[in-house]
Amino acid sequence: MKPDTGEDPEQQPIERAHLNDPIDTTSKVFRYPAASELTALMRRYWIPVWSVPEGEDSVQRVLQYPVCLAVVAQDYARFYGITSGLSRTTLTGDGWAVGVMFTPAAGHLLTHRPVAAFTDRFADLTDVFGEEGLLLTRSIRTAMASAPRAPESHRAAMDLFDEALRPFASIDDEGLLINRVVAFVEDNPDVLRVEQVRDEFGMSERALQRLVHRRIGLTPKWLIQRRRLQEAAGRLRERAIPLAEMAALLGYADQPHFVRDFAKVVGMTPAAFAEKYGI
Repeated sequence: MKPDTGEDPEQQPIERAHLNDPIDTTSKVFRYPAASELTALMRRYWIPVWSVPEGEDSVQRVLQYPVCLAVVAQDYARFYGITSGLSRTTLTGDGWAVGVMFTPAAGHLLTHRPVAAFTDRFADLTDVFGEEGLLLTRSIRTAMASAPRAPESHRAAMDLFDEALRPFASIDDEGLLINRVVAFVEDNPDVLRVEQVRDEFGMSERALQRLVHRRIGLTPKWLIQRRRLQEAAGRLRERAIPLAEMAALLGYADQPHFVRDFAKVVGMTPAAFAEKYGI
């Protein structure tokens, strides 16, 4: 199976959620689409493979999408809730991981709990899948061990995950609704207020709050802010427009509000980010 971008995996563009240093070439990420029967449950696979020189490290910074993740690596296997701030993963030595990016509907279906229980934390994969999670982890490690960059290894690992996920493929009506709500916010940059989401789906403020908290673990306001910050990171990389204009496009009352929100989550000002990560 080819990566979902249709491009050479080593030349894929940096995604808006990833705040990676463009000159850091220690890792490559291979991305693959979900199987057709699982698209309501998962968005895609991503398989990073890295080789970091001895004595160095590579910090991966991500403004996570509003979805849960499952990751099997050489030394851990975890189910991740949504990180409300900036997610950081430090890579060292040689390694690989096989990751599943789920849809917003999936977290509750997989855990049978409100996803708020996993916000800003992770659990061992066996806490979600039980004994099958341990077998799945062992099988994926065997599939990836000898040739972690090979498409055949990737296909074998993804087939194993597919088999484990098929029992969850039937999405409930509430799950389908949260998938649509998140897609509406992510796909429409002009959605800047929670009221726009309520109007689109004919929901009361309380009903929308309860839906998003139960299925994502955060708030409708967070959904909008997360998309705005991801969009800001993409624009800052390109250094295309002045900060004041960018703040207005993203719906901020003024530039200082934008700078404060960005710096609070990302850990540096927009100007510093553009200087460090601009392309």
